[in-house]
Amino acid sequence: MGNKITLGQFIPGDSVVHRLDPRTKILLMVAFIVLVFVVKSLPVFLIPAAFVIAVVMLAKVPVSYLKNAIKPIRWLLLFMFIINIFVTPGEKELLHFWIFRITEESLTQAVYITVRLVLLVSGTSLLTLTTSPIRLTDGIEKLFSPFARFGFPAHELAMMMTIALRFIPTLMEEVDRIRKAQTARGADFTSGNIIERAKAMLPILIPLFVSAFRRADELAMAMESRCYRGGEGRTRMVELKLGKIDAVAFVVTAAVFASVILLNGVLA
Repeated sequence: MGNKITLGQFIPGDSVVHRLDPRTKILLMVAFIVLVFVVKSLPVFLIPAAFVIAVVMLAKVPVSYLKNAIKPIRWLLLFMFIINIFVTPGEKELLHFWIFRITEESLTQAVYITVRLVLLVSGTSLLTLTTSPIRLTDGIEKLFSPFARFGFPAHELAMMMTIALRFIPTLMEEVDRIRKAQTARGADFTSGNIIERAKAMLPILIPLFVSAFRRADELAMAMESRCYRGGEGRTRMVELKLGKIDAVAFVVTAAVFASVILLNGVLA
């Protein structure tokens, strides 16, 4: 499936973004999520959008990967847009037909929600695209490590999250392979009503579950054969260290955040 599946994929590289500490990228992703929800006017959305474009250019990530990240949620975007248009109350009426009423406020809210979702998916996809699974696991574990003294399973949680992200593209490729195999055998997944289409998915779901359990068993055996015993006493060949480039990234993100807050006050 190539680059059709973005979530969980990693693109090796030596860009500035790739060299950032994984903890920095995780924290900046959280800050970006907050930033997207802080925006209160449509023109201000240009700032986080420009921020995403700048990161994509610095990371040298093909734009097609971001397109493929947004493509699976296109129907969700359309659904959210329509729901917000007809549900959000407002005073400045633009269109009224039958029981439906579209106002300037509802249209604005629908656009806000759509743009926010696109920016969130694009921004969060850059984390996995520029961070290897091992470094992502180390970063999550380091961030959660202060809670380990209270019995919080930081290493185990980080490992589970990373494995789940890593296997999303693999399972999606497996779905595509099984679908093509079943279609070649005469299976029809497009005709009929919703119930018939759901029943037609059984030839895909059953082999998929069998394959997923097989892969999980193989992964467990591979980890055991390498003497994996959890995070206790575990050492790393490369220790995570924050550098100057991480400090610059925090300063730039803080400047972007301040710009958004300032423009929100000016355009309010």
